[in-house]
Amino acid sequence: MAGFRRRGEELEHALLTAAWAELLEVGYPKMTIENVAARAGTSKPVIYRRWPTKAKLVIAALVHNLPLHESDIDTGSLRGDLIELVGRGVKRFVRVPGDTLPGLITETFREPDVFAELRSRLRQSEIVELIRPLLTRAVERGELRTDQCDDRVLRVPFDLLRTETLIYGVLVDDTAIAQIVDLVALPLLRFHCG
Repeated sequence: MAGFRRRGEELEHALLTAAWAELLEVGYPKMTIENVAARAGTSKPVIYRRWPTKAKLVIAALVHNLPLHESDIDTGSLRGDLIELVGRGVKRFVRVPGDTLPGLITETFREPDVFAELRSRLRQSEIVELIRPLLTRAVERGELRTDQCDDRVLRVPFDLLRTETLIYGVLVDDTAIAQIVDLVALPLLRFHCG
């Protein structure tokens, strides 16, 4: 349609969708703002006004294309809920091209503000908020004494997942998820919240 210009959320959605498609197709090292702009049918300045670096664009694309909506988890047990939550987290993570996080980490060391944003995202404060309702239901079922656990305790299973995948290159399958829940998450929660 001649003369039609996307704006606001519509434009942002188109840009982040194009960035995600480019990331999936060519990977982080080969991804360029020029190619994202071409894919989105816009210009580089339009992208740079919103995200001044490739790293910032990729972080935004990850958040936009892999949203966390896990509030519907209720398997009837804390163990089942944790396995489901961790499993969904792993499924989100494996959708990210393997060179993305290492590329982001390498690039963002030169950009302190971007590195801070990446660290904030990796800390996954959203995960803590997703676990809290699971703990509340566990208290209601008599599985835990309290749902007031320290955030650091709640992040441990996901920190372990990131370490195993990013540093050790371990494929996290259903068996590994069950082990992380049974050997780490449940004992930790029962000790600190039980």
